[in-house]
Amino acid sequence: MTTREVLRLLMQDKLGLAGIAILLFFILVAILAPQIIPYDPMEEHYRSDGSFARMDPPSKEHWFGTNRMGRDIFSQVIAGTRVALFVGIVSGIMVTVVGTTIGLVAGYFGGWIDDLLMRFTDIVYGIPFLPFAMIMVAVLGPSIWNIIIAIVLISWRTTARVIRSEVLTLKERTFIQAAKLTGASHARIIFRHLAPNVIPLSLVFSSLAMGWAIITEASVSFLGYGDPLLISWGKILFDAYVAQAINEAWWWVVPPGLAITLLVMSGFFVSRSLEQILNPRLRKL
Repeated sequence: MTTREVLRLLMQDKLGLAGIAILLFFILVAILAPQIIPYDPMEEHYRSDGSFARMDPPSKEHWFGTNRMGRDIFSQVIAGTRVALFVGIVSGIMVTVVGTTIGLVAGYFGGWIDDLLMRFTDIVYGIPFLPFAMIMVAVLGPSIWNIIIAIVLISWRTTARVIRSEVLTLKERTFIQAAKLTGASHARIIFRHLAPNVIPLSLVFSSLAMGWAIITEASVSFLGYGDPLLISWGKILFDAYVAQAINEAWWWVVPPGLAITLLVMSGFFVSRSLEQILNPRLRKL
């Protein structure tokens, strides 16, 4: 497919364009965060009369108001953008690599290797996602990398199953049989001939994994298991909950909640658009 055809399909998909625009917006905010943040996210502020700026509503000085510690919520939300994108992008890449590799190996070799990997996948499907992440973070410690590892250990399962199904069809094609006849090794056939044909499908699940990773990190942080050294959107909501300010200070809850919603939604919109571009059968519908 040419670049012109891809652009034409993107222009026809309004939700896909919206998802790309939202995602690019958050990436730009994350890159320019040091220039955008007006205050230190942990700095405590005071009013002009010298009183503590506690739970102040949005104003010219503090666009999203302040929390109970007098900290600027706008600065915290901007800082949380970097954490959300880091978790989403890193988790999405790792989930795609693990899931695609397992799917390629299982689908290509078949037999007992396929049975072993797929039964292991079934076991992983039986593990509750959020409780597993909470237990792992509680055991290993509240670290952003431990959260990412927990996400990757669970989220690869769907990618592996779909890639395996695709490989079961591809390995019967003529070009794979020709590669075997020329004496190509298993590794070469898997990664040189099969992998390029399933990468477009893997990209779809990569964007989906990014959205689920952002939700998981926010959920774990909201429950109090997030990295205490980082400011994330889930941790902002956790602080608001602990302060019993969810019903009183809407400006403390709405900005991080809306940011989570928009960023996750953009990931799903992008995956939907990628699926339509990469799947010829969907383009005919």
